[in-house]
Amino acid sequence: MQPFDTVSGSAAPFLAANIDTDVIMPKQFLKGIDRQGLDKGLFFDVRFLESGAPNPAFILNQSAWSDAAFLVVGPNFGCGSSREHAVWGLKQVGIRALIGTRFAGIFYDNCQRNGVLAIQLSEAQLKQVAGIVIYAETAKITVNLPEQTIQLSDGTKIPFEIDQLRKQSLLLGLDAIGTTLQRAEQIRSFETQHLLENPWL
Repeated sequence: MQPFDTVSGSAAPFLAANIDTDVIMPKQFLKGIDRQGLDKGLFFDVRFLESGAPNPAFILNQSAWSDAAFLVVGPNFGCGSSREHAVWGLKQVGIRALIGTRFAGIFYDNCQRNGVLAIQLSEAQLKQVAGIVIYAETAKITVNLPEQTIQLSDGTKIPFEIDQLRKQSLLLGLDAIGTTLQRAEQIRSFETQHLLENPWL
């Protein structure tokens, strides 16, 4: 998993409320047996017209945000079914972090487990960020995970909170298995001692 430390890039505003996982990754893209090609499915129904051409009204199809590293999203982003494909698709198009007020619980956990930082701000903080990144000339921001800050193009720094275990895993690029394996020696030591104390096992 790619570590997350300090990342700079454009932040695309996508502020509609209750964007569910079927909008993020429609069901027809869940048929594969691996994670390949999910970048094509991301936001498919709003990103493309019926003809298959890119929808010019969709934010990620506009030149200032076509290579966005961040999405600034509305409340309850990621609601609906628990499909992990939604996060895989976001990663495949280069989204490193989501910035919002609240995320659906399972989706929030899926972000953590797959290396996408989900930042939860107050409504006032989100409004401040959104008010800057809606303009192409001021859309570039920097997310500093060690400091837990978002730096806007005008130099303003907005602090955010994050669970320290989640933070450490993202900094080190570790998923749940990688995090557990950091304690491999302790696990082996426990197993050895446990078997000594319980030889009938």
